[in-house]
Amino acid sequence: MSNRRDVWITGIGLVSSLGEGPEAHRQALASGARPVIDESGFAPYVVHPLAPVSFDAQIPKKGDQRQMEPWQRIGTYAAGLALDSAGIKGDKDILATTDMVVAAGGGERDQAVDGAILSEIEKQPNPEVFLNEQLQSNLRPTLFLAQLSNLLAGNISIVHGVTGSSRTFMGEESSGTDAVRIGWSRIAAGTSEIALVGGAYNAERRDMLLLFALKRLAMHAPWAPVLAEPKGVPTGSAGAFLVLESPEHATARGAKPIAKLSGVWSERARRNDPGAVEAVLEQLLKTAGAGDGTAVFSAASGAPEPTQAEAAVLARSGLPVRSVTDRVGHGLEAQMPVALALAALSVAEGKLFAPLEGETLEKPFDGPLSRAIVTAVGHWRGEGVALVERAD
Repeated sequence: MSNRRDVWITGIGLVSSLGEGPEAHRQALASGARPVIDESGFAPYVVHPLAPVSFDAQIPKKGDQRQMEPWQRIGTYAAGLALDSAGIKGDKDILATTDMVVAAGGGERDQAVDGAILSEIEKQPNPEVFLNEQLQSNLRPTLFLAQLSNLLAGNISIVHGVTGSSRTFMGEESSGTDAVRIGWSRIAAGTSEIALVGGAYNAERRDMLLLFALKRLAMHAPWAPVLAEPKGVPTGSAGAFLVLESPEHATARGAKPIAKLSGVWSERARRNDPGAVEAVLEQLLKTAGAGDGTAVFSAASGAPEPTQAEAAVLARSGLPVRSVTDRVGHGLEAQMPVALALAALSVAEGKLFAPLEGETLEKPFDGPLSRAIVTAVGHWRGEGVALVERAD
């Protein structure tokens, strides 16, 4: 670790139910306002809807917008905000060397096609033949190719001109942790100077809500704080991208750090072993360290068992805790980048926002905030921790 370079966060792009951009989120958190929740649009499930966004501001060509699904627009928009925040938007020389690491899920389903097939298949004398016919017409292989998750990186490259190396991770919450970990590792090791890392998720889609519902993991209304009452995943639409940069590269172009990303660690507990999640998370927290002025930003999913394990570890840590999921919902692949963005903003400001009523693990903390540990325990696999510190 001693041979590694520091890694600065020099840009933040964030859009969620609380609004768009760092300042909107800072104001919303500071105000102590209740979370923005939709309990009727996808009843009986709880969703944190995306705040109104004018996509034209970051994706000016309507043709580009039309060929993107909502989650791609959210991510491309957030990426543009991050480049703006870092002061490199439109700088072709820097963008040509900016690496990109993206966390994303699969494409969105065509609900009309799915519904038609499900309606007709039970009437068919030979359902397998009928389904194969649909695969050759409505469910064309090209449809799935067009929805590959790495299209988000492609869209960002086309719209914003980010043309360094590109990697995409799939795999729910773990992919978000690993996207940030790889971006951080490459800069710390000296194999990259600047990187755009992040992810996006559209919670306002019935196919993913159905998947969570079938697993009995979707949060039913009424909404409840996840650490105090983990009764299901309250999904939230969000996009978050960070510009990570070496101090040497940032200083050379006159950029100042928002905060320092000091480490990212990922693990995978054996979920069938009792106590495994707690043991893994406890070790990760120990690795991150708990110095003065440290708080925990929990990206807990709300899934009952893993969230209960996470809450138990956080309670034992004795550190002040804030639940990111309570404020913006749970954005799967985007959740770690979202939590890191909020942690970096709070560390840069040097203070922690107020506890949320009903979230019993959240206690008042009026001291100076200099470090933030982000925890991300997947709803069915994967554990991750990241550490953000003041850069001065």
